Amino acid sequence: MYRISALAKQVGLSRTTLLYYEKLGLIEGKRLSNGYRIYSEYDAQRLRLIQQLHAAGLTLKECKACLNAKINRQVLLNRLSQLDNEITEKQNARRLLLALLGEKGHKEWHEVIDSIAPNAHLDWLIKQGFNEKEALRLKWLSKNMNKHDRYMADFFHVYEELDKWGPGLDSETLTAFSKIPFVPKNILELGCGKGVATIVLAKHSTAQITAVDNDSIALERLFEPAKEMGVDNKIEILCASMTELPFKEASFDVIWAEGSAYIIGVTNALKAWKKLLESDGILVMSDLVWITNNPSEKALSYWKKAYPDMATVAERIQHAENIGYEVLNHFTLSEEAWRAYYNPLQERINAIKGEMMTSPALKDIEEELTICQQYFNEFNYQMFVLRKV
Repeated sequence: MYRISALAKQVGLSRTTLLYYEKLGLIEGKRLSNGYRIYSEYDAQRLRLIQQLHAAGLTLKECKACLNAKINRQVLLNRLSQLDNEITEKQNARRLLLALLGEKGHKEWHEVIDSIAPNAHLDWLIKQGFNEKEALRLKWLSKNMNKHDRYMADFFHVYEELDKWGPGLDSETLTAFSKIPFVPKNILELGCGKGVATIVLAKHSTAQITAVDNDSIALERLFEPAKEMGVDNKIEILCASMTELPFKEASFDVIWAEGSAYIIGVTNALKAWKKLLESDGILVMSDLVWITNNPSEKALSYWKKAYPDMATVAERIQHAENIGYEVLNHFTLSEEAWRAYYNPLQERINAIKGEMMTSPALKDIEEELTICQQYFNEFNYQMFVLRKV
């Protein structure tokens, strides 16, 4: 016979737990004349059986039912199904932890999070050490965060010798510039990169240009051609994030953003940048858009992952008007503008492919290049000239 403290020690449960079990009718001690409870060896064995059933996932109420009558098979089947679901959830949690530790990839998780919480997802990626351009321009949804440094090094190795990081021509920059209905005095260029458009604007205007990018190396390279062209006195560079621009409201009469609005989301950019414009100020931006209502399955599948926010021209115009802009002009970039981008890129890839055969960055760049070459007639960059109203 056992007193309750001895029984508790015997089965590895607390005295409080045994009292609770007795209250539920799972065990039944005998009270002696001196008031002490005593329990039999049968009670100890019954408790061990309860522990096994409870470990299988049964509730104490279900354990009692199993002990006192024939097992209800449906109860066990229901519990088994519940456990299978819990195991699946735990396995998913384990895979995510392994991914965050760098042991596994986690592309699907990022894709799900980006679809249900894109802004929070971007903010979280930035907190992990990525900037907006890395998180979106480089399609971090499909990358392993823990191989970030290597991936970025490979990416920049491909592009470091190239002037253009996207489609465009000086003539098309000037076409958009000619649509501004006044002579600009203060231009803010966002996402300027190496300054291809910056130099064009500086050569063909009298405005002071503040060129902003979060890549300090690209900004340094901007000044080399600016000095050669004799326009460096018109340009001020600033290394900053587009989400934390240090400017007062109504500081500029023109904002220029070729291929960079998507970095923080086009609608977010339209709202945030509007505040920085003077009354009747102009925003010139380009964005990748669908130019067909029936894109091919392969192109649609690719851009859903690479640029989930991609829209049609009509949709982008509607977004701008809803936020408080008047669309003064818009046009599609020429095929020549694309060739000026992807022909040098293809030559660069061919030159370094032998040394980067296993590089995920090179593989991703090649995939994008293939999509751009094969489905050029389905999507394109659209230049928009918008007036704040």
